[in-house]
Amino acid sequence: MSTLLPENFETVSPTDSDARLALESSRILASRKLGKKTSVRIRLGDDDPSEGVVVPTSAVRLFLHLLVEMSQGHAVTLIPTHAELTTQQAADLLNVSRPYVVKLLDEGKIPSRLVGKYRRVRFDDLMAFKKKDDQARSEVLDQLAQEAQELGLGY
Repeated sequence: MSTLLPENFETVSPTDSDARLALESSRILASRKLGKKTSVRIRLGDDDPSEGVVVPTSAVRLFLHLLVEMSQGHAVTLIPTHAELTTQQAADLLNVSRPYVVKLLDEGKIPSRLVGKYRRVRFDDLMAFKKKDDQARSEVLDQLAQEAQELGLGY
């Protein structure tokens, strides 16, 4: 089942104090050895030491990644991989224009589906395209750098 993100899905932009707290928290959390545990008990408050919630270890690892990004001052958005994006949201994520994304969809370079007259792009399909495109771009840059070295252009 696909989930359509709301037009303004939440992005958290950390303040300076958020970033400092995230840095401290991520260091403490990273120092804990999770090993092969499948779940972890987390205490939610100081009121009752026995109070806590059991969460999957994978969620704790994801939370640690979130804290690390926040500690570096990066804005963070959590998007389910099966979520569907509008063409504008896809363009924003790729940092390109919406007409360019539409062109990619028309050429079949990124899978999409129509919902009424609107196109929807799955987040995981968009990220697969981005990974492939980034890899191709990297290979071209490597080739250009190699050619520049062979020609003695000082790069």
